Amino acid sequence: MRTPRTIALLACTVALAAAATACSGATAPRTAGGGAGYRTTPTSPPAQGPLDSFTWSLYAEPYTLDYSLAYDYPPNTVLANVCEQLLRVTPDLRIEPGLALKYTRPDPRTLVYTLRSGVKFHDGTTMTADDVVASLERHTNPAVGSPWGSVFKNVDAIEKTGPLEVTIRLSKPDILLNELMAASPGTIESAAFLAKAGKDYGTPKGKVNCTGPYALDSWDQGDSITLRKNAAYWDRSLAAKSASVKFTFIEDAAARANAFLSGTADGGYMVPSASLAQLRTGGKGTVLFGPNTAAANLAVLDFHGPLGDLKVRKALSMALDRKNIVKAAAGGVGVPAKAPAARGAWALAPQKTAALYDTLPEPVYDVAAAKKLVQEAGATGRRITLVTSSLAPEISVVANAVQAAGRQIGLDVQLKAVAPEAYSSIFVDPNARAGLDLVITNGYDNTPDPLEFYQYLRTGDFGNYGKWSNAEYDAAFDRANAEPDPDARAERTADLQRIALRELPIIPVYEAPYSVFLGRRATGAPTGIAQLYYPWAATIGAAKR
Repeated sequence: MRTPRTIALLACTVALAAAATACSGATAPRTAGGGAGYRTTPTSPPAQGPLDSFTWSLYAEPYTLDYSLAYDYPPNTVLANVCEQLLRVTPDLRIEPGLALKYTRPDPRTLVYTLRSGVKFHDGTTMTADDVVASLERHTNPAVGSPWGSVFKNVDAIEKTGPLEVTIRLSKPDILLNELMAASPGTIESAAFLAKAGKDYGTPKGKVNCTGPYALDSWDQGDSITLRKNAAYWDRSLAAKSASVKFTFIEDAAARANAFLSGTADGGYMVPSASLAQLRTGGKGTVLFGPNTAAANLAVLDFHGPLGDLKVRKALSMALDRKNIVKAAAGGVGVPAKAPAARGAWALAPQKTAALYDTLPEPVYDVAAAKKLVQEAGATGRRITLVTSSLAPEISVVANAVQAAGRQIGLDVQLKAVAPEAYSSIFVDPNARAGLDLVITNGYDNTPDPLEFYQYLRTGDFGNYGKWSNAEYDAAFDRANAEPDPDARAERTADLQRIALRELPIIPVYEAPYSVFLGRRATGAPTGIAQLYYPWAATIGAAKR
């Protein structure tokens, strides 16, 4: 969600998804548990001048820089500055033209994209319609194994219909396909470079060749990735303010916080929640909070075990002390989640958010009633296996809270610890889910449309990790995905939200804002989750003249 496409992993040391609205760009005050007041705004103060270079901290090394396989925060954080999409998500969660100057929908099953002229790849060659066709079709190649392949499920053909025009023909209306042209599915790479690189593409050996404000300079595996400024970048309004960017990989949350405090890292997204207080008061920089489309959820992986019974799913949800989870897992910066898709995911039609999300009831916390449901289901003493990992401290915190809640109501919740790599595999490899009942996820939208999140609960979708299937839900999704008007589509998406809350294939846990740390020498970064696709590094420069 992730890639919103997805219900992607909680592979983050972050104060999670948003109680923030900020879709209009306005700053929104919030007060969290424990008196941890905070504000959300889509951008940090603008840069006052250039920088020769700056260092950016990632919580993990990207497993790939292949856009078709980029399905998580680390690779997308780097690629956002190197590769671009046909459309663009802005820091205030709008969708605007990108490499496509415009698009038209001559009928409900046809999308026509007019490309910008004169756009150069990093090797100096010019982007054409052939590059667009090759880039999009790559997601549909089984040999590539793109997790974005299901985005193209309704595509009959992707055709070059002019030197700078590409037409997508659909088997049925698909609004989300167009919106996701602002995310990884819409990324454009040189067709010639793809053919030459072969299976080394996107690896430390094969590199990439896109159109963004930065080009990949080097990838020192296990240590760092360095980008250099693209002096020929087409969008002068986003010309890079810094000559180079160095990404370092620090998996340990405490060590990452120390890098911020010592100045060895000038900044980083997804600030370790356990260090929020220290970083906010340490005088070495600023922690800012921005718009988020994500929520921490529990995704059911096996509907053949105890969690196949709705009463058990409801009971586990009712036994969660979400307010204390927010305090422990998110540093008090957040709120209990009312639904699987976060409030911030409703940014495409913000005028609908109050009626369709804010009016939802707060999640029920009633241990006695939950225990009774478990007894009625005949599930007392049944084992539920929840996977956990050292990938992020928040995962362990939530896992321990779920285990304690389960035991209070008579469920035998067992924690299975796996390595970070194995945890990540759960979201891309069905075989990695064997023997598991639950996983903690960070379900986020790549676009500001909540329908994107709810598509991952359709029957057969790649992001439907537990293979949940509901005919009513599938029919409601098709109705929503055929509606071009954002307001009307939001109303239909609310039907999906209602079914998901009734059936609980995903159990909502909490939301928190996106976070970024900026040291004293750098500023200009967007603060929200749009950084996964917006060329955020281009706007970073010196904090002082």
